[in-house]
Amino acid sequence: MAKISKKRKQILSKVDQSKTYNLAEASKIVKDITTTKFDSSVDLSIRLGVDPRKANQMVRGVVTLPHGTGKVKKVLVLCTPDKEAEAREAGADYVGLDEYITKIEQGWTDIDVVITMPSVMGKVGKLGKVLGPRNLMPNPKTGTVTTDIGKAVNEVKAGKIDFKVDKQGSIHASIGKVSFDAKKIEENANELLNTIIKLKPSSAKGTYMKSVYLSSTMSPSVQIDTKTLS
Repeated sequence: MAKISKKRKQILSKVDQSKTYNLAEASKIVKDITTTKFDSSVDLSIRLGVDPRKANQMVRGVVTLPHGTGKVKKVLVLCTPDKEAEAREAGADYVGLDEYITKIEQGWTDIDVVITMPSVMGKVGKLGKVLGPRNLMPNPKTGTVTTDIGKAVNEVKAGKIDFKVDKQGSIHASIGKVSFDAKKIEENANELLNTIIKLKPSSAKGTYMKSVYLSSTMSPSVQIDTKTLS
């Protein structure tokens, strides 16, 4: 059995693994137990009482975090020439169409979000094999297929994230950085959790929010008391 270092023991002593905490407590603890030299991401892991194999129990949506994600997202806009200026003015990192479709087909995916227009989805659709597995494929449900290109870019840059339940019935999302103060972490987490609660499928039976954990990169996880969530 691997020996636990003194530093790791000190970290583990600050969180009771058998106890659940409210969001405010957990946000403070996560900051306290993170010792990485870089600015770690703060993540939520939520296990839901749904069967994602059933279409009527799929939980998917978007949310704009009040304090952003702390990450500068690289946005690609695939659009017609008349929309290029709007995309650039809104802060898109890459703007174009055919040249970027070719680059993606050749394996380029150095981007975080792809936004496009309904009128060019015929061309963009063939990128599904490359973008789909990386969760980069534009989708009207997440606001990334739209005629309002400027608004979509602004929302992503401001901290909009999309989430989707996985095959195991869980949702994982980054909701900030450990450099955020505890209140901002709490408010971002609360915004995502409240959005997921509102999306509870009517067909889901039993306990909906089964477990919620807050953690940062390489830190132990802190379990949230689901009874304290509104």
